[in-house]
Amino acid sequence: MQFVLIARDGKDENALERRMAVREKHLENAKRMFDEGSLLYASGLLDENGKMIGSVMTVDFPSKEVMEEEWLKREPYITGDVWKDIEIMKTAVAPFCLK
Repeated sequence: MQFVLIARDGKDENALERRMAVREKHLENAKRMFDEGSLLYASGLLDENGKMIGSVMTVDFPSKEVMEEEWLKREPYITGDVWKDIEIMKTAVAPFCLK
């Protein structure tokens, strides 16, 4: 089952600092997920000045519960208090977009 996650960072003055503190762990985890096939696409959200303010990730897991257990409970941007507003929706990626 495919899901799209839209996550917005906190808006406080330390938000970017928290993001950067765990960014390498987040990217390592995302690369592992991509190699395993559970991450289909990822992108940073930018404000009008090009500053990172969130993320969009399209993932593939057997269920939302499995996604929460295998990914979200360990996601550095969640455990590192970066993402403050997270929206998750079921999605269907066009077959020609999959590797």
